[in-house]
Amino acid sequence: MESKVDSTQKKKLTIGGLFITLGVVYGDIGTSPLYVMKALIHGNDGLANISDEFIYGSLSLVFWTLTLLTTIKYVSIALRADNHGEGGIFSLYTLIRKKAKWLIVPAMIGGATLLADGILTPAVTVTTAVEGLRGIPSYIEHFGSSQNTVLLITIIIISFLFMIQRFGTEVIGRLFGPIMFLWFLMLAFLGVLNTLGNWDILRSLSPYYGIKLLLSEENKSGFLILGSIFLATTGAEALYSDLGHVGRKNIYASWPFVKLSLLLNYFGQGAWLLSVKDKPSFQHIEEINPFFEMMPASFRIIGVVFAKLAAIIASQALISGSYTLVSEAIKLNLWPRLQIIYPTNTKGQLYIPVINSILWAACIGVVLYFRTSEHMEAAYGLAITITMLMTTILLYNYLIYRNVSHFISLIVLFFFGGLETMFFLSSATKLFHGGFVTVLIALIILSIMVIWHKAYVIEHNVAKEVSLVDHVSRLEAVKADYSIPLYATNLVYLTSKSRPGKVDSEVMYSIFDKQPKRAEVYWFINVEVTDEPRTMEYVVENFGTDSVIKVKLRLGFRMEQKISTYMRQVVIDLMKSGDINKQPQKWSINEFNRNVGDFCFVIVREELSTDTELSALNRFIMQTKLSIKKLAVSPVKWFGLEYTDVKIEHVPLLLGKRKKTRLKRVYS
Repeated sequence: MESKVDSTQKKKLTIGGLFITLGVVYGDIGTSPLYVMKALIHGNDGLANISDEFIYGSLSLVFWTLTLLTTIKYVSIALRADNHGEGGIFSLYTLIRKKAKWLIVPAMIGGATLLADGILTPAVTVTTAVEGLRGIPSYIEHFGSSQNTVLLITIIIISFLFMIQRFGTEVIGRLFGPIMFLWFLMLAFLGVLNTLGNWDILRSLSPYYGIKLLLSEENKSGFLILGSIFLATTGAEALYSDLGHVGRKNIYASWPFVKLSLLLNYFGQGAWLLSVKDKPSFQHIEEINPFFEMMPASFRIIGVVFAKLAAIIASQALISGSYTLVSEAIKLNLWPRLQIIYPTNTKGQLYIPVINSILWAACIGVVLYFRTSEHMEAAYGLAITITMLMTTILLYNYLIYRNVSHFISLIVLFFFGGLETMFFLSSATKLFHGGFVTVLIALIILSIMVIWHKAYVIEHNVAKEVSLVDHVSRLEAVKADYSIPLYATNLVYLTSKSRPGKVDSEVMYSIFDKQPKRAEVYWFINVEVTDEPRTMEYVVENFGTDSVIKVKLRLGFRMEQKISTYMRQVVIDLMKSGDINKQPQKWSINEFNRNVGDFCFVIVREELSTDTELSALNRFIMQTKLSIKKLAVSPVKWFGLEYTDVKIEHVPLLLGKRKKTRLKRVYS
């Protein structure tokens, strides 16, 4: 776990912080010049069918999309909607979830589509970068121009990328910033090199040309051209999600450099297109990519190498972002518990093996299904338009929550919501050109979220709780009953009940009914996941005794739930304060723990009772949740209890009304 000092240092505006920002935040949006102009040319039936007005209009739309969506919405507005320094759609939701229950809907939809789009991003960026090799004569000479070779190289790179996740990427991450800095310098250099002598391209800064293109007959895609234009800003949501990694100041300081580099490259590609669009030698190039074609021949191999590195970095950022997103969803009760590994002490460095395997398989499947980057681009961006629209809805509610005037809040909602709705509608045709793949993945993810959340609500509404106050005397009586063998010095139950003095009824059933359990101290632990990301606090209730204690652990949604470690600290703290007696251990080999007794953690697992009378839908939801739960990480691993004494007890989960049964006595 990173110290607060280290965390604060990383968020300060420093040269090191700026390099980290370039490497972590801008991978996705920084690789968009690889495919945006290529997609626009293909969408207009090739180089032979584009005109000067088409190029000016396309660049105008790219410029204003980057300005309105990325610069104004995300950099200027969304970055201020941070949750104690953390960004992203789930962090935004946690800020306002008490405002209205229905806000969980856009949060789940946005999270699901963001995860789905993250699967396609590594596939399209790496494939596009590898395809650039076909413009190098030495590569063609040795490997030919077969797409199968491209696919093989792409699969090897993607597989290697997912393989190294288990080791953490702290060392590699230190290289990301300088590499991306050189990447953006290269984008700017190539842009200026091709723009020199053709400064008329700067007329594209006027929105007139963009609007004119949307209405022009030269635009064969019509309104649907916005689907390709949107690719220029797909990384904006990732920019917001990575806020917690680098801090707002570093993003503010680095974005002008990044945006300028991107625009110079786009304009350079536009200037190059103006100079070659009428040349037959270029018109006959299949799947022409102006990003690579505008490079001087002697520079091509360097450009391709940098494109590969940038694609890997962009993919790495999205993979790491997926881990973070899933981790937050788990702690918000929107996703099954999965094993989370923290390979390093660097903030954001977490690894989820199951998610890693699923992402790898999905990426390879996407590469093999679509085969070419051109086909992938046809499906790319559809899901992220939905994510952005959901973020706008949450952002509007956040502005109202922060007492921003309704007029300004409505402007934000209708302007950006309207703009993103246009992009969504223009991208909707991608559904029939491969977009159904990401939509299907998003629906599967969303279904899991809905089932998990709905089941949590059902359980929360009907689960029984009892008062510890009513049972203190009985617990003390069991403690004093030496006819019962000592079960444990410290008997610890995990309870879902957060209200003061309340625990699950199943806990009392376990202590008194299943087998009377005598202990020196009865602990009842409730874990509250706070809206703040890195809270580490606890609250104690002792009910006037030294043997019955309820502890509420308040942990931020980014913190590991290492209950065993935390409990030992709590016991030592309470001994020092005199709240509980010391527990001398005669045979302990650890001199530091001789005053702390043994622990036994009891986890009560519920199984859906056959006597439960539920509606067909609710029964399906509960049965599905319990089935998924068997595939998820065990409570032992989740609560960090692998190396402690843990007892798991099964009790029937009775929801709703009990089915009426009546046996009839017969006489033989």
